[in-house]
Amino acid sequence: MTDLEKKVRAALKNVIDPELRINIVDLGLVYDVREKKGMVEVEMTLTSPGCPLAGMIDSEIKKAVKKVKGVKRISIELIWDPPWTQEMMSDEAKAELGFD
Repeated sequence: MTDLEKKVRAALKNVIDPELRINIVDLGLVYDVREKKGMVEVEMTLTSPGCPLAGMIDSEIKKAVKKVKGVKRISIELIWDPPWTQEMMSDEAKAELGFD
């Protein structure tokens, strides 16, 4: 993992899912971050394909990542396989949502 990829992942922790009020990294929505020469690709999913807030989350991701020094361009690839499950959440997110 490059230094810039680490910084992007840290920036993504500032993107909060508006419904669950937990960041998208701890929710397990971010599957991968790749960077090459300042071009960043975020591979992620949503909690459901019909998520009504997808556009808002996309916008917040772009805002957060563009603030990272060294990022020249960002693209977001939404994928559905593997599908998101609650098991993908961090222990902190599970605890905050009351899952055991």
